[in-house]
Amino acid sequence: MTNFPHGLSSYGIPLIGSGPVLTTGKVLFVHYSTGTDSPGRGTDSANPLKTLDYAIGLCRANKNDVIFLMPGHSESLTAAGSVTVDVAGVTIIGIGRGATRPTFTYTTAVSASFLISAADVSVVNCLFVGGIDALTQPINITGADCQLLLIETRDVAATYQATDFILTSAGASRLLIDGWVHRGDTAAGANSALAIVGGDGIRVKNFDIIGNFAVAAIDVRTTATTQLRVRDGNVRTYNAADLCIKDTITASTGFIGPGLYFMLTDHAANITEAVTGATFVVFDDVYVCNLAGEKGMLINWVASTDA
Repeated sequence: MTNFPHGLSSYGIPLIGSGPVLTTGKVLFVHYSTGTDSPGRGTDSANPLKTLDYAIGLCRANKNDVIFLMPGHSESLTAAGSVTVDVAGVTIIGIGRGATRPTFTYTTAVSASFLISAADVSVVNCLFVGGIDALTQPINITGADCQLLLIETRDVAATYQATDFILTSAGASRLLIDGWVHRGDTAAGANSALAIVGGDGIRVKNFDIIGNFAVAAIDVRTTATTQLRVRDGNVRTYNAADLCIKDTITASTGFIGPGLYFMLTDHAANITEAVTGATFVVFDDVYVCNLAGEKGMLINWVASTDA
């Protein structure tokens, strides 16, 4: 048994804890309760920094610097860009499971946000919780080639719902969202869990979305997106509009499916409307169910023919 408080490095690849962190860049540690934002701190877990934003300011662009958010780390986001990831190539990794995951809670202003404006940024294993009603952009992504991996977004009851929890811009091309869980409230108040505005090559997979979405769980709006990929996920919507994926522009392109399972609310002829987008294409299996106790059916879009 050995203990290396500063990690063990070999051929430029530091080993932190029991697994490798593949970086030749800087490694920083953050914990709100035990940390201090001051020069010279953050290079080991015994002397962490206090806030993520301060740690980002110590990173260097495109050096693949890594920031570890320690178990139990928590921050309140009170304004637009309270955390702004504006250094390209940074990886932010939350350590912990369940309630010990690093948690960001939104308060004070509806514009409070976690902004990713730089390119090539990854955020891994963090929990984002709404603490004020009608949040407009809790997670706002404007940089290209970013990743959200194994994150959870969560409303807190009907009184604290985000209008749209993740919002992208046209600059967020090639965004990857993988392993995302969204726990919205069943009462009305949300428009979407993910609002996509423009961009090319965005991929959303391995997701589980619950909420009451007046527009759609995944909504493409304002500017058409191209080559969207949505696969391997579940949506449960409690809104009678029954819209799970919608292109409000009607000019977006992309693949919907396979591996999608949608549960609707209104027991009517809404199976086709679960996915709307005139220029999307659908690949089975995409199953839709609209009443408890029933079995889902394959979405009844018009099948391709040789004619």
